[in-house]
Amino acid sequence: MCKDHADTHDTRHDSAIARRGLLVTGAAAALTLSTVSFANAAPSGPAGTPVPSGSSGADGNGSGEQTRTVRGTLPPGSPDFVHLPVEVPRGVREIHVAYSYERPAMPAGTQGNALDIGIFDERGTQLGGKGFRGWSGGARTEFFLRADAATPGYLPGPVNAGTWHIALGPYTVAPQGLAYEVTITLKYGTPGETPKPVYPPERAKGRGRAWYRGDCHIHSVHSDGKRTPAEIAALARAAGLDFINTSEHNTHSAHSAWDGLWGDDLLILTGEEVTTRNGHVVALGMDGGTFIDWRYRARDNRFGHYAREIRRAGGLVVPAHPHATCIGCNWKFGFGDADAVEVWNGPYTVDDEVSLADWDNTLVSAARSGRPWTPAMGSSDSHRDPDPIGTPQTVVLADDLTRDAIVAGIRAGHSYVAESSAVSLTFGAAGGRGKHAGIGDRLRVGADEPVTVRLDVTGAPGCTTHFVTDQGTLHTTTLPESGTGTVEWRTTPAYATYVRAEVRHAPKTPGLPGALAAFTNPVFLGTTE
Repeated sequence: MCKDHADTHDTRHDSAIARRGLLVTGAAAALTLSTVSFANAAPSGPAGTPVPSGSSGADGNGSGEQTRTVRGTLPPGSPDFVHLPVEVPRGVREIHVAYSYERPAMPAGTQGNALDIGIFDERGTQLGGKGFRGWSGGARTEFFLRADAATPGYLPGPVNAGTWHIALGPYTVAPQGLAYEVTITLKYGTPGETPKPVYPPERAKGRGRAWYRGDCHIHSVHSDGKRTPAEIAALARAAGLDFINTSEHNTHSAHSAWDGLWGDDLLILTGEEVTTRNGHVVALGMDGGTFIDWRYRARDNRFGHYAREIRRAGGLVVPAHPHATCIGCNWKFGFGDADAVEVWNGPYTVDDEVSLADWDNTLVSAARSGRPWTPAMGSSDSHRDPDPIGTPQTVVLADDLTRDAIVAGIRAGHSYVAESSAVSLTFGAAGGRGKHAGIGDRLRVGADEPVTVRLDVTGAPGCTTHFVTDQGTLHTTTLPESGTGTVEWRTTPAYATYVRAEVRHAPKTPGLPGALAAFTNPVFLGTTE
C-alpha cells in the first residue's frame, strides 16, 4: 500500500559533489554530476570517480562489455534530482545499472537515507520531454535496458549513442549525508528488435447500463509491488471486479504488460500513480503508452499543466490518499484540478476518516452554491500479499463496460465505495410529482417539498447505516443481523441540501466511529436558484 510508501526506499549519498552547475528546469531543481565516459581513458572528478572494472572493453568483433563505478556522497538539502551523465558510444546492445547506498541506523524522529533511481536516454531530461526510459524508485537495486527487453519499470528500445542520464532521487538524506555507489555496465553486440507494444482493449463485454466494480489503484512488479500482472488479474477476478486500472509509480511500462490477461469479464485501464514530493495522483484510464512527468512540487506551479495532459489522454485526475502520513504523500496541490478524490485507500484507517471528513466539508459549499463538486472514490492501493485486491472498490453506474463509460461514471459521481463485492447498495431520493434522483444527481424540488431518502443494503451484517448531510449525520439505523435491509428517511431541501449514505462496522474503540463498510457519493436536494 502507499501508506507504507517510505518502506520502499533505501538510504543513500555524499559531501563534495562534482557538478556542472545547479540546473533549475522550471520545476524541481536538479544537480548534474561529472560525466562518466567509456573512452579508453575515463575522466575522474572530485565527487564521483569512475573506476574501471570488469572486462577491458569491446573486442574486435564488437562484443564484450565495459564497466565504470561512481562513488560519492549527497549532503542534506540536496536537490530532488541528481543527474549522472553517461556517454554511451555506438555499438552498445544493453545498459545495466546497479546501485547501493549507506543506510545508517537513525534515532527515532531523525530521517535516514532513501535514494530512488531511474534513467533518461540521449533525448535528454527535460520536464515532459521524450527522454524518459524508466523509473524504479527505491524498489530495485539494479536494472537493464536493451531493444528487445527491459527490467519491469523500464522501457525496451534502442540504445542509441549519446549522453544518457541516470537520475538519482534523494528522497530523504541522513544528517551525515548519503553515501552512494553506482555501477554502469555497457554490453556490446547486435541489438535485438523492439516489440510493438500491445495495450488492453477499451471495451469488455459488459451488461449494458449497470453497476460495475473496479479497483483503480494497484501496483505490480513494474513499480514497488510484488505481484505480476497475471497474479493481479487472477485476484481481480476472484474479488468479483469488472475493471482495474494499472497505476505504477512514475512509469508507464506496465501498459503493455497485460497481453492475454484481459477478457470479456475484465476491462483493464491504463494509468499511472504520479508520485511527486508533494502528494500522489492517480492518472486513471489514460490512452495506452501515455507517460506523465512527476518531477515538480506545488511551488513550481506545474501541476495544472500535467492535469490537463492527463485529461487530454482521456484520463481522470484523482489525488490519492490525500491525508496519508508517509513522507511526500500529503496532498499539497489543492483540489481545483481534481476530477475525483481517493477518500478511502486500502483497509480503513484514521487517515481515511480524515480524508472522508475533509471531502465532506467540500460538499457543503458546492451544494449551496451549485458550483462543481468533486466525487469521492476508493481503491486498494494493493502492493503485495496479504494486501487484498478490491478492498475497497469503486462501484460505478456506467452505460457499458468500456473505458469511456467508466471514466464518465466516475467523473459524474455516479458511484459508491464498498469494502468488497459482498456489499451492495442502492441509494436515492424521491419527491415532488414522481421525481427521483440517484447517486451523484440532483433532485430538483422546492425548498419545502417533502423528500424521501431510501437506502437498500445487502452484505453488511453487524453494521449501522448513517445519512449524512450538510448539517452532519441526521439519521442512524442498525441493520438486521443478516446485514440486509432498507432504510428510509424524510427531509426537505431546506433542511438538507445533500444527503449521502454511510454503512459502518461497530466501533472498536468507544466514542470513535466504526470503520466503513461502504459509503455513497451524495444526492443533492433542491434547486440552486
